[in-house]
Amino acid sequence: MAMEYGQGYGLDVPEKHRLPAGLRAPFEARHWKELGYVLLSLPISILLFTYAVTMVSLGIGLLVTFVGIPVLAAGLAGCRGFGAMERARARGLLDLEVSEPEPLRMRKRGFMAWMGAVLKSGTSWRSFLYGVLHLPWAVFSFVVAVNFWAIGWTLLTYPLWFWLFPLYGGQGGVQLYGDETHHIYLDNPFEIGVTALVGLLFTLATPWIVRALTMVDRLLVHGLLGPSRLATRVVELESDRGIVVDTAAADLRRIERDLHDGAQARLVALAMDLGLAKEKLAEDPQAAARMVDSAHGEVKTALQELRDLARGIHPAVLTDRGLDAALSAVASRCTVPVEVQVDLAGRPVPAIEGIAYFTVSELLQNISKHSRATWAGVDVWRVENRLMLQVVDNGVGGADTSVGSGLAGLTERLDAVDGILVVDSPVGGPTRITAELPWRTV
Repeated sequence: MAMEYGQGYGLDVPEKHRLPAGLRAPFEARHWKELGYVLLSLPISILLFTYAVTMVSLGIGLLVTFVGIPVLAAGLAGCRGFGAMERARARGLLDLEVSEPEPLRMRKRGFMAWMGAVLKSGTSWRSFLYGVLHLPWAVFSFVVAVNFWAIGWTLLTYPLWFWLFPLYGGQGGVQLYGDETHHIYLDNPFEIGVTALVGLLFTLATPWIVRALTMVDRLLVHGLLGPSRLATRVVELESDRGIVVDTAAADLRRIERDLHDGAQARLVALAMDLGLAKEKLAEDPQAAARMVDSAHGEVKTALQELRDLARGIHPAVLTDRGLDAALSAVASRCTVPVEVQVDLAGRPVPAIEGIAYFTVSELLQNISKHSRATWAGVDVWRVENRLMLQVVDNGVGGADTSVGSGLAGLTERLDAVDGILVVDSPVGGPTRITAELPWRTV
């Protein structure tokens, strides 16, 4: 497993702007998309609320007859359709990526099975709840957004159109106060300037107010129209199970390849050499002795290869003495000096202990091959219910989980047991890789 060093992150460099974000916000596409989302929310929420309440109420009211069940199922199915539309709208206007909820689970085919699946689906009822809750929020956000936007641009552009009042309205400007004896108009240059300044403040504040309003919409869409936590967790576990199976299969193939290309081939050659030595034993004892001596060297090499293979499967020192001794042993085989510090009061379960060992082992192996470092350090400690691992080196840096397959594969292995891998490796170094594993005891 190889970790690529000395390569860039491949991250997008943020575009530099001359104007600060506060002044750019009213003219950015993001603001207009969010404003469009708020404006569309009112008519859509009215339609959805009317449909959801009417169909579900009608269905519940008709439950005394068989007609109520298909009506209720049709109403909930329509709410699911509205939910799909709302996810698409949020994706297009709010840049909110929400995964599709779990599909209907039907053990049998047919209309009756479909009705039962719709009625038992949590997604159906969450979509209905979204239709009920979204209307009052859509009314509130529509009123706030439209008023702030209209007031801001009206006042900001007041110097451009105030002349309409004396020309066509018979008054000096916008009237702030008036009774039978007093009238106050915004008609002199100072008042017009202050009006435009107030409009500028409203205009600059509107994008942030609209963004705050759409944050609630994001929460509603994500929480009610996305997959449930249980369904998400099931998908994660299924993915992790696939990763574990693939990793185990890859390890088995590696062991088979190492046995076939290494120890097995050497033992076959050893058997042939001993057969030849047996034939020459009577006619040429000295040659037979030399062949036996060569075969003895092959036996030692084969034994060393088998020991290395066994260590790669699960080192005996890890089982007998724990992480401290095992990591010290693997650090001694690294090509750069490695400082190992293990601060653990106890031992986790063998599975977590093994993953921690192989994580550090692979990271140190990659340091030897790619980092061009002159020093490395390994720290292991426990924080509450998490086992923390940190490997540091002073090499060239540039390690990235998206480049090559080493760190990406290691990330998948850790993720399969609810672990996390964090890479901090700027180009030029140093590199700091931190791994978190769940602390589990027998």
